[in-house]
Amino acid sequence: MQLRYTFRVYPTSGQRIELARAFGCARVVFNDGLRARLEAREQVLPYVSDAELSKRVITLAKLTPQRAWLGEVSAVVLQQALADLNTAYRNFFASITGKRTGRKVSPPRFRSRKDSRQAIRFTRNSRFKVLDNGKLRLPKVGDLDVRWSRTMPSDPSSVTIIKDAAGRYFASFVVQTNEDETLPPVEPELGIDLGLTHFAVMSDGTKVTAPKFLRRAARKLKRLQQDVSRKQRGSQNRKKAVVKVARAHARVADTRRDWQHKLSTTIIRENQAVYVEDLCVVGLGRTRLAKSVHDAGWASFTGMLEYKAARYGRTFGRIDRFAPTSQTCSTCGRLDGPKPLSVRSWACPCGAVHDRDVNAAINVLAQGRWDNSNACGAQVRPDPVPAPRREAGIHPDAACSTRSVEGISV
Repeated sequence: MQLRYTFRVYPTSGQRIELARAFGCARVVFNDGLRARLEAREQVLPYVSDAELSKRVITLAKLTPQRAWLGEVSAVVLQQALADLNTAYRNFFASITGKRTGRKVSPPRFRSRKDSRQAIRFTRNSRFKVLDNGKLRLPKVGDLDVRWSRTMPSDPSSVTIIKDAAGRYFASFVVQTNEDETLPPVEPELGIDLGLTHFAVMSDGTKVTAPKFLRRAARKLKRLQQDVSRKQRGSQNRKKAVVKVARAHARVADTRRDWQHKLSTTIIRENQAVYVEDLCVVGLGRTRLAKSVHDAGWASFTGMLEYKAARYGRTFGRIDRFAPTSQTCSTCGRLDGPKPLSVRSWACPCGAVHDRDVNAAINVLAQGRWDNSNACGAQVRPDPVPAPRREAGIHPDAACSTRSVEGISV
């Protein structure tokens, strides 16, 4: 499988200028390609193909005095910018035609030089190289100092240089793992119920308290936001204050990501199968609990569980989000009905007393096992059969009803 390894990069002042030039050229090529296709659509012209677009906004544009400076950066950076545009269009077309599942994808939009995140990509055609002294050599940029935190399993196929809102630079490598990393099999299987008070409640009774990283940093963020509001718009002091806010948010995100990586790795190593509920995070993000929902980071955590299970040979499954896990007795299977969030424990008529979250986690495990047992492709329920014409529908020759709306004979 393909993995992404990200490392911190520390460019010099001259290399930062070259990277800024590359960021700008990639952005201009992307916007020129998008503008060409929008103009063709407005003029009712055929869709501009990928080859024609590359020739128009890169090859021929370099020959004009307005875009002659595109030759100062690597050509691969410009080609990859157009590749991103083509991918965005393909995703948009697949979304509106129904070929792409999930949320609808909007059409690509113009990139701004004021965007908080800038990125360029180098492929093997650009001949980037990791030197023996540990530095990363990029064409027309130079040798970048990289902080290697771990070794990569194979030679990278591409590298993306990223500048985030906090002014930090990262090198993200895409590598292919060919070796078998399957962990030895174990007996336990786990169901996880995600929440806000407790981040995760396991089917074995373990409860993981929600760290609430954003809530803990709220006081510092409030002070930094006040400093931004006191600075004059457009001044250098305001830009410095904005960077301080971005660094504080980056620290929160990095801490949350590190904590989730450690927890997900522990869960995958100690359990053969892991099942979670398919939560609608987008819908929950529109409620009054939106800040707490986004602070929890359920989507990123379940994503970590999914790819780590595939990497280490474990089983991962998502159960239906509409399954009544909090309403069903895990002992007798009786559906007890909906309960408000204030009810944290309840008793079933069978005599069992349940903790709401632990009971839900046990039901998640049972539902996941049941779904996984039918994952071999067998038909679980018969296909719907359309009703014959004589059994459904309104027929012109049918007799009219002899009852009125009130049910009184007319």
